[in-house]
Amino acid sequence: MSGDSFVERLRAQRDRHLERPRIVRFGFVIAGFTLLLAGAAMLVLPGPAFVVIPVALAILSLEFAWAGRLLERALVQAEKARVSARQTSRAVRLGFAVAIFVAVVACVVAAELWDIPVVPV
Repeated sequence: MSGDSFVERLRAQRDRHLERPRIVRFGFVIAGFTLLLAGAAMLVLPGPAFVVIPVALAILSLEFAWAGRLLERALVQAEKARVSARQTSRAVRLGFAVAIFVAVVACVVAAELWDIPVVPV
């Protein structure tokens, strides 16, 4: 699925959405802002913020042009990140894996040396 076709489908959906009754449209606005606030909270709390925020923007883009513009920018950035991740060299990936392994070993060693319980009792 390309970003352009997704945006085109959202625009077509917006045209259909504008024909809905006001109460339904108001429900979409409430749901969109609720998800957007939840996604913003998930930036600092555990949760899939980078999934929830685009979904919220997609819902809000049915009513607000600013949300559509933000969603388009987010899709462009996501595509750039995907391309960048694919272009990383094997050495960079291996270095990252080694760093994670060393960090896990350091945590285990610290837990043993300082009697930190790994599993709460």
